[in-house]
Amino acid sequence: MTEPVWNQFLTERDKAVFAAGGFGATADPGKRPALLVIDVSWAFCGDKPEPILDSIKRWRSSCGAESWVAVGHIRSLIDKAHTRGLPVIYTTAAYRDDNWDAGGWRWKNRRQDEDAARPRGALDGNEIVAPIAPGPRDIVVTKKKPSGFFGTDLASYLTLLGCDSVVVTGTTTSGCVRATVVDAFSLNYRVMVAEEGCFDRSEASHAVSLCDMHAKYADVMTVADILAYFDTIPADQFDLPKGATRPERPLAAE
Repeated sequence: MTEPVWNQFLTERDKAVFAAGGFGATADPGKRPALLVIDVSWAFCGDKPEPILDSIKRWRSSCGAESWVAVGHIRSLIDKAHTRGLPVIYTTAAYRDDNWDAGGWRWKNRRQDEDAARPRGALDGNEIVAPIAPGPRDIVVTKKKPSGFFGTDLASYLTLLGCDSVVVTGTTTSGCVRATVVDAFSLNYRVMVAEEGCFDRSEASHAVSLCDMHAKYADVMTVADILAYFDTIPADQFDLPKGATRPERPLAAE
């Protein structure tokens, strides 16, 4: 059995403490899961696979080539969710053109205002990357802070769908993914995290955040195990958006 990615960062004392304290038990999976895709946008992936130090010259939040490896795994989860009729919910950021409502983000990154200054016609950094672009029956939630739940309709949508659990993918593992996982746990959802479907600009932060989530808040699972889990869920049990395009409204008479 392959060792968890975080083991290389733990001391023998850490491993003994987790084992003695009973952390990392496997929870029973939920029966009505939604797939959450957290912030997999151009801003975090860059516009092509390339080494991270090259990518961040143009995309300050980029996680480099590793992000595109994760996108392939996320695509497989989305495809399976669509096949089974499971909800797929994306999150991404949305700010005013002048970036005023970015708030605290501006205090912690000296390049943050570059986002508002990006040339018109360029890729929108907050747009979900094309290989996993939302389909007509998928749901997109916009946010301004790390958690997908903070100040958004995500919890109410999960209630409307009757979900009891979430499978979380996306980026960054140590930031928005972790914040969303902790809030989902706090709301008493059963939480699963797709290991290969998460990515971060920091290798250590990625691994140790997976460790912390698996120890206390979620089951960190392989993508293969989650795909197999999805196959156990009865198909088409959710009342998803219809995805129909609204007819154009006639122009008012002049």
